[in-house]
Amino acid sequence: MKPRLQTSLGQHLVMTPQLRQAIRLLQLSTAELEVEIASAVESNPLLDWEEPAPIETHVADGNSRSDGESGSDGDGDRAPADASAWDGDETWYERIGPADSDDEPLAEQVAEAETLQDHLLWQLHLSHLSQRDRSIGVAIIEAIDDDGYLRETLEAVAESLRPGMHAAQDEIVTVLHQVQRFDPPGVGARTINECLQLQLQLVPEDTPGRALAIRMTEGPLERLPRIGVAGLASELHAPPEEIEGAVHLLRSLDPRPGAQMGGLSADTYVTPDCVVWRQQGQWRVALAAGGRPRISIHRGYERMIRSANESDAIYLRGRLQEARWLLKSLEARGDTLLKVMRCLLRQQSAFLEFGDQALRPLTLREVAAEVSLHESTISRAIARKFVRTPRGTIPLRAFFASGIDTGAGGEASSTAIQAMIRRLIDGEDPRKPLSDARLAESLKASGVPVARRTVAKYREAMSIPSSQDRLRIG
Repeated sequence: MKPRLQTSLGQHLVMTPQLRQAIRLLQLSTAELEVEIASAVESNPLLDWEEPAPIETHVADGNSRSDGESGSDGDGDRAPADASAWDGDETWYERIGPADSDDEPLAEQVAEAETLQDHLLWQLHLSHLSQRDRSIGVAIIEAIDDDGYLRETLEAVAESLRPGMHAAQDEIVTVLHQVQRFDPPGVGARTINECLQLQLQLVPEDTPGRALAIRMTEGPLERLPRIGVAGLASELHAPPEEIEGAVHLLRSLDPRPGAQMGGLSADTYVTPDCVVWRQQGQWRVALAAGGRPRISIHRGYERMIRSANESDAIYLRGRLQEARWLLKSLEARGDTLLKVMRCLLRQQSAFLEFGDQALRPLTLREVAAEVSLHESTISRAIARKFVRTPRGTIPLRAFFASGIDTGAGGEASSTAIQAMIRRLIDGEDPRKPLSDARLAESLKASGVPVARRTVAKYREAMSIPSSQDRLRIG
């Protein structure tokens, strides 16, 4: 065997600045995106606002055969996908949408405040965990602070579960590892080093500096301010330039992953990201105003690059590259939202037709598999996103629900079961209200075998009093 040099071709994914930008923009709400775009236009002379363009046809429906398919049915109906379609208080949806749409204003709706705990609990209830593990998960999530860190000890978490449950530390650690896989990346960490490690695990293995960055989070990173890059290079037996690359990668991570949640207050108004309507018996979806902001390259400054001196040309080329990255990231954000919404329309068309009772069990994993994206991407795509439907403006997370086995061998979603319970209670005799046991019997007769304690849990979650408190005499 003789040593020799050889070349090979291959493909690998690197966490480039533009990829990080695309991921960050994807998880922004429409209001946050508008602020981001305005800031970018203000700071980058190569970006400019576009003049409103004529309304274009760009329709996506729940029966699309491919993700890039768009167009009209040839019957004269048109549905634009961008902000140019908006005209004051009147909207294109109100002009072409179904006649039985409700009277809620389209452009602004009050949003429910979503905390980090809300976001984590929602993912927990969609996970494939046992009831015992979910109870442990709730205790863990309640101990996570606003920055996303688990500040409580495992002993304190175990104590919070007593006397109803006695959980060993290894059980708690196992569930904690599941919670640490939730969005946002890095949540549930007990130290900043663990937080960075959790985020590095999501970075592709062949990303330059990843392996060295993981080694640094195991201890040496804390000594960086004292011994500097040269000291770490000597300690880790690595070239200084590789240490600098690993440090740059670490600085691109978020040391406070929980801070990105809870951006909406209880009285915040939101602009829908997508609009859904019924046309010729099919559900259609398009991006609403703000979903794809109308900005473009400033052609005047772009032409100046050819005649500018060297230093000015370098500056303008840099800003031009940033502008192009931003436009591509915005395009990717809109395409991802439409791809996810098409999937949700295919999976939950009955929910739009008949309401909560028809909501079928659906998890992030199922949607991710259907649209060929990672679960974390789906989670970011639906976070703080809203869709305008004939049933009002609802969050995208409303399309997801955990499942419970039915007697017929299928599954019913927890949301659908809650709707069934509410319907039974709404129709009860107020002088003889249904007990939880009676409600469980009625559900079982309908093919949904649910335990009495499960009925009680759902009833309490809907803030419905017990049968004794609902009793009305006279």
